[in-house]
Amino acid sequence: MNKADAMFKELSKRILDEGCMDKDPRPRYEDGTPAHTISINHVMQSYDLSKGELPLITLRPIAVKSAIGELLWIYQDASNDLEVLKNKYNITWWDEWDIGDRTIGACYGETIRRHNLMHRLLEDIENNPDGRRHIINMWQEEDFSEKHGLKPCAYQTVWNVRHGKDPNGNDKDYLDMCLFQRSSDYATAGIINQLQYAIFLMLVARHTGYEAGRFTWFVANIQIYDRHVEQIKEMLNRESIECSPYIEINPDKKNFYDFTVDDIKIKGYPRDEIKKINPQLKFDIGI
Repeated sequence: MNKADAMFKELSKRILDEGCMDKDPRPRYEDGTPAHTISINHVMQSYDLSKGELPLITLRPIAVKSAIGELLWIYQDASNDLEVLKNKYNITWWDEWDIGDRTIGACYGETIRRHNLMHRLLEDIENNPDGRRHIINMWQEEDFSEKHGLKPCAYQTVWNVRHGKDPNGNDKDYLDMCLFQRSSDYATAGIINQLQYAIFLMLVARHTGYEAGRFTWFVANIQIYDRHVEQIKEMLNRESIECSPYIEINPDKKNFYDFTVDDIKIKGYPRDEIKKINPQLKFDIGI
């Protein structure tokens, strides 16, 4: 069983066994029913990308292309425009947070643009690689005083250059990153968020001249919705499909702002076999 599948099963079982049911949830399902969750607090998972580890499961198909598009919309386009998301990346699920003007208002990409966070990060890593203040934080209370949609779930990244050794013992510089997430709907978005930010690390490492190193995911509260329990149990009963997926990035590009979705490809991931053996499951979404 690959590492991601093993960790997904271990954490899913822990949530089902140890989790507590909320009492008065904010989210509702489409039919208006309260979207209750079973959750645990304070979770960490970690992958060393330099050793070929990748947070990508085979227990159900993962929409990799959409995950990458969403990431670029937030950090590269620095956009809150739902028409950009739809026309450029064919993603429409964010429409639930339309504030009425075909944007999600003062959050996510708008925060990146408003505070110039992406440019500052890249410049800081390049000009002060040993600094310990390479941070993007989208949790900006001042912005939230304006009309906005969903407050950021994956809200902060912290980046560190590490002077290490390659497998042959030679000096090698790596870029490590940790993602802080306030909340994770694990069944639907847990793996997607991890994969997005692992790719984010690879793109920033390419731009700044380092090799992507360790990616670590911290979550304050991680939950399974009550209408996802049976799907999680189904995934726990499924067999992992042996494979060694890896990310291939267009070698002719370096600048973070030049990459497109088509420049980032998943190789060694048997999508057709996964669809056949571990087909996609339907999840009601709490909004």
